[in-house]
This record gives sequence, C-alpha cells and structure tokens, in this order.
Amino acid sequence: MQHKLDELQFDNRFVQDLPADTSTGPHPRQVEHACYSAVKPATVSRPQLIAYAKEVAALFDLSEADCTTEYFTQIFAGNQLVVGMQPYAMCYGGHQFGHWAGQLGDGRAINLGEVRNKKGERWAMQLKGAGLTPYSRTADGLAVLRSSVREFLCSEAMYHLGVPTTRALSLITTGEQVVRDMFYSGNPQLEKGAVVCRVAPSFIRFGSFEIHAARQNVALLRELVDYTIRTDFPHLGEPGIDTYQAWFKEVCLKTAEMIVHWQRVGFVHGVMNTDNMSILGLTIDYGPYGWLDNYDPDWTPNTTDREQRRYRFGNQPQIAAWNLNQLANAIYPLIEQVKPLQDALTLYSKTFIQSYQNMLNEKLGLQVFEPETDKELQDDLLKILVLTETDMTIFYRKLANISTEIALSDAQLLAELQDAYYQPEQLTEANKTQILKWLRQYIGRVQQDKTDDVRRKEAMNATNPKYVLRNYLAQLAIDKAEQGDNSMVNELLDVLRHPYDEQPEYQAWAEKRPDWARTKAGCSMLSCSS
Repeated sequence: MQHKLDELQFDNRFVQDLPADTSTGPHPRQVEHACYSAVKPATVSRPQLIAYAKEVAALFDLSEADCTTEYFTQIFAGNQLVVGMQPYAMCYGGHQFGHWAGQLGDGRAINLGEVRNKKGERWAMQLKGAGLTPYSRTADGLAVLRSSVREFLCSEAMYHLGVPTTRALSLITTGEQVVRDMFYSGNPQLEKGAVVCRVAPSFIRFGSFEIHAARQNVALLRELVDYTIRTDFPHLGEPGIDTYQAWFKEVCLKTAEMIVHWQRVGFVHGVMNTDNMSILGLTIDYGPYGWLDNYDPDWTPNTTDREQRRYRFGNQPQIAAWNLNQLANAIYPLIEQVKPLQDALTLYSKTFIQSYQNMLNEKLGLQVFEPETDKELQDDLLKILVLTETDMTIFYRKLANISTEIALSDAQLLAELQDAYYQPEQLTEANKTQILKWLRQYIGRVQQDKTDDVRRKEAMNATNPKYVLRNYLAQLAIDKAEQGDNSMVNELLDVLRHPYDEQPEYQAWAEKRPDWARTKAGCSMLSCSS
C-alpha cells in the first residue's frame, strides 16, 4: 500500500532555477558561483520517533496515522528519500557578532525539497542534524537531543503564540552518540543524537545575499534576488530596480513585525547573526535562545555573548536594524541608489516604534495609543518591572485581574501582583510607592478608555500568554527524554498549543521559575553548542 509521503508533489524550484556547486560530496570547501550543494543525509542506526506536530503534518496533507509509521520515521531521520526529494545544503555567509565571517552555509541542515500541498501552498522541508555538508567546516553536521527538543518545541510554541516562525514537523532520535562540549569548557561528552524536520516557505537568509555581494558576483546576486521575488514575493511583480526597492521595504516591514512579537512575549533569540535572519521575517535557527522569566532588558541566554551582551533582549530591535543595513549593503549593486534603501531602513524604525507602542498598549488592554499620556505610562511601566525581580509573563496576566471599576486599597492592589514577584519581601517601601503610583495612573487611563473590566481582561489575555516555553520547562523535558521518557516533550507540545488559555490542570507550568533553575545549565544560559 502506498504511503501518503509517496504522493507528495515536489516543486524544488530552488535547485531547478539556481546554479549548483560543481563539486560533489560533503567534504568542506569554498563553494563559488553556486547557491547550493547537492548532498545526502547520513544513514543512522536506530531512528525512533519522539514527537510530531499534527498541524505541520496537515500542511503536507498527512494524517496523524501517517506520522506514526516506520516509513515516516525512516524518511525524517534521513535514512530514505521519497520520489521527488532532491537533498541539498544552501550556501550563504553572514555577519557573526558584528563581524563578517565569510562563507557559512548549511553546516548541519539538509533541505529535502519544496512541496506543493493541495491548497497550492509551497513548503520546504529541511532536516537539521542530518550529517556532513560542504559547509560543516570542522564540525560533524549532527545535532544532539537537548538542542533538538528545544528547537522542536520552540518552533511550535512560537507559532501558537502568533509569532512569525519556521515550523517543526518531527523530532527523531538517531540511535547514534554525538560528542559535544556543552559550554566549550574542555569537557566533551557523549550525547544522544537527534534530527528535527524543520518547515518553512523558504529558508533563504540575509546571508544568502551577502555571500555573493562579498564575492562581487553581482550576476549571481541578481539571480538569487530575482528568484526570491518570483517565488516568495510574486505580488511585487517582475524583478527590476523598482521591484528590488519594494522588496527590501517589505523585508524591513516583516522584520519589524517579527521583532515586535519577540518583545511582546519575552523571547530572546540569543544569536541574531545575519545568517540567522529570515528573508520572510520568520524566527529561524533556534540555538541558544531563552525566555525572560524576570523582566531584564540586559539579559542574554547566550554564553558566547556574556561579555558584550550584543544580543540581549532590549537590544534586539537595534540589532535587527543593523542586520537590515547589512542586507541593504549587499543588494546595493542591484539598485545603485542610497536613498530608497535608507528610506526603507527609516521605515523599519518608524514601523517598529509605532507597532511597539501599539503592542504595549494591547498588553495593557488599552484601545488606542494616546501619545500625550501613554508614552509616559509605558516608560514608567518598564521602570517598575525592574525595581525587583518581576516575572514578565505572570505580571501581565495578573494585571488583567485588577479591577478598575471597584475602588481597591493599596494593599489590595499589591496583593493582586504578589505572585509576579520572585522575592516580594525585598520590595522596599519606596518600590511599593512607585508601583502603586503607576497602578493608579494605569487605572485612571483604563477608566478614561471606557473599557469595562471583562472586555479588558479578555483583550489582555488574548495578547499576554499564560504559558511560554520557560527555559526550565524545556530542560525538564530534555532530562526526561535523555532517560527515554518522552512524555513531557509531548505534554509541553500540547499545552503550548493553547498558550493563552487557562488550562488549570497545567497551572504548575505557569508558575515562576523555581529557585533551583536560576543558575542550572540549560535553564539560565546556553552556548551555541548543539
């Protein structure tokens, strides 16, 4: 009996329309005059399905029953290919931590091809951790279970939060052992290998264009930009100078939208290099990411960034602008005009600021941003959130419960927020005074807005999640999975499908970060090692 996977209709325009590497095999090399290299996934010994996302399977017209077959596991572990798959690794470069790094490319990701589903949508499949490619350099092209669990869960968590993101179809262990030095401390260990199947309309990044510009290969740069516009931005019309300008403007707008969402839910990417920036404004490459527990704009989850804190939470909007500037530099040879590129970068900044202000107002349950009152209200809010360790996610959910229709005493107001503070006993009288002043200011603003408490709470709880993939929850799931118990991975996946719902049976997963997780490896900071 034919499996549904054998019925997939592959489009594979990327490999059909763009030039390939003339060399073959996975040996490391500089790949010139090409956008990709043909390469096959490594065969693994004992693949085992850990989890799959039924919503992503549905994008390929696959049922849940299709996903639990041995054939499915073999395909998405990389052991077999279905007819139509043409595996390849992309060539790209990038700025890493502000410095040009030259050729990077898919060092441990292998694209299987692009599928057209029954709705006519185009989805690319990519295996992460599937073995060597020409871009692996000195690495092995593999991934371990801990990083794969994090990538799988976060991809889906972000989607259900409403954040633009790549998706994850499956998480499969390989049966192989992989050597990793988790904190680059000279203590390598054997870890379980795993493969995630990632899904997106396209995996093209800013660095995909930068590499050809850096090599002054304008013809290939133009070919890739034209392909990208025709494939992923067809509404802009046929490629040409005006279309290139419109395209860059749209990339700026999409990026601004993505960053606003990151700031809304407290997500910190951790490694915003230009090779990790999607041309579609999708969150891509879940490496040393983290979620704010206590609100701290200076926090970064990446140990490599411990000193500079370049990619800290509060700096993400500025880094996105910097990265867009590098993309503008890369495509300049196609336009040869500074002003339209500069105008688009200015549009990014204006759009981000306006969208950010509107977003914060939505988090506060306010209908319209009023500059004369709301700018100060928002600025003062961010000041009170850092007076003491304040759980960002819990704070906004508790704020929604505060009555603006019944007069509350100071003690009652503070009691409503008590659960959001990690050490409420450390709140000084001066802190309390400042918090109460803001709360009174906020209540007055809500009353001016004439929104009743029921509608305000509904609106706030629709934009302020109750459940996010807290770092310690991901680590607990990883710890269990490494012992052969996959239950928490699947339970978390299920809870994170409904991040705005109360789900009282999972209330414990909405609590503050426990004290033991404050400095535990995987719960506080992570390295790029995976």
